[in-house]
Amino acid sequence: MNTPAPCALLRQLFDTAIAAAQPALCLPAHLPPRPRGRTVVIGAGKASAAMAQALEQHWDGPLEGRVVTRYGYAVPCQRIEIMEAAHPVPDAASLQAAQRIRQVVSGLTADDLVIALISGGGSSLLVEPAPGLTLADKQAVNAALLASGASIAEMNCVRRQLSGIKGGRLAAACHPARVVTLLISDVPGDELPVIASGPTVADPTSAAEAKAILHRYRIAVPAAVQALLNAGGHAPIRPGDARLNGHEWRFIATPQMALEAAAAQARAAGYAAHILGDSLEGEARDVAKALAGITRQVVQRDQPFTAPCVLLSGGETTVTLRGSGRGGRNVEFLLALGLALEGLPGVHALAGDTDGVDGREEIAGALLTPDTLARTWALGLNPRQSLDNNDGHGFFQALGDSVITGPTLTNVNDFRAILVE
Repeated sequence: MNTPAPCALLRQLFDTAIAAAQPALCLPAHLPPRPRGRTVVIGAGKASAAMAQALEQHWDGPLEGRVVTRYGYAVPCQRIEIMEAAHPVPDAASLQAAQRIRQVVSGLTADDLVIALISGGGSSLLVEPAPGLTLADKQAVNAALLASGASIAEMNCVRRQLSGIKGGRLAAACHPARVVTLLISDVPGDELPVIASGPTVADPTSAAEAKAILHRYRIAVPAAVQALLNAGGHAPIRPGDARLNGHEWRFIATPQMALEAAAAQARAAGYAAHILGDSLEGEARDVAKALAGITRQVVQRDQPFTAPCVLLSGGETTVTLRGSGRGGRNVEFLLALGLALEGLPGVHALAGDTDGVDGREEIAGALLTPDTLARTWALGLNPRQSLDNNDGHGFFQALGDSVITGPTLTNVNDFRAILVE
């Protein structure tokens, strides 16, 4: 067998995981039957434009609609309007997109069908401040949450309470039409209300929970936000709401599916493949220490697995910002992993975001090799200082080890692979 070099194999595994979550591959099998009335398509997320294109190519009847995706992620569509907005902090285009999507679902009937295309990133891309709030209020809360170290579930709990369109409110606006939501999951556990803050899913959380999260992370919010939460939030859509009766939610791609595709690719290359979990959470540097401990046990004890093997995992770590560097949760994880492994021979790793953007950089992630630390010192860089400054991108770019994919047009969250020879 002609086995690829370790770094080349890791990149193949990453590309395979991304390919497995492409809408053109995974969406067509989940399309609902044509309705008696109109078919209206709406959507939000980094994958929504590619999902819309795949839907257009496989739908055999009349079709109209609007979706919003991240800047640079638009693809050509003939009948569905593609809008772009900012991520991870919303902008004026995010607000306009929400308004225009509301317009396209107004005046529907019970004979009509709404197909909602939802993927990660929708929380920022589709923004309608609750009454009494402004876009600036939403931007301030989003930026603070992103820097706090809060989990994605915690962040989206707060976002739902401050929204006029998330937490099932968009689905309620479609009433009495039937809504079928097609989802690409980017969240641990594939929790429906968390993906894009659940614009078509009833909200099981409360304003009190959102207040507790803000208090937990010591986040100061604008006065209008505090007043809204004190008043119990804005018109929640609760589970069992009659306006959501008959609606369906279908997963077309998930982190687990992507990991299983990568595992099959690793086995084809001659490596045992082990999926450690598709929903690992926690501070990126803490997750790195835990996985470094497992890796050492494999190398030194042949436990719990024997080499050669690949350890795969997904999920979404968090980063509490302490420095001013150029970072993202995947490069933060990888830099911390390198420090914990201390150049352990025979170990290579890749960590990347399957949407092609780690943090705010157009860089998906990076590669780690046994000589990463040695090469760093030779360049006069201090890896510990880079980690303390949250400068993972600066660190790996200096080594030429960044992983750049460009827009992937999908998003099934973080991908981590540790190869032990």
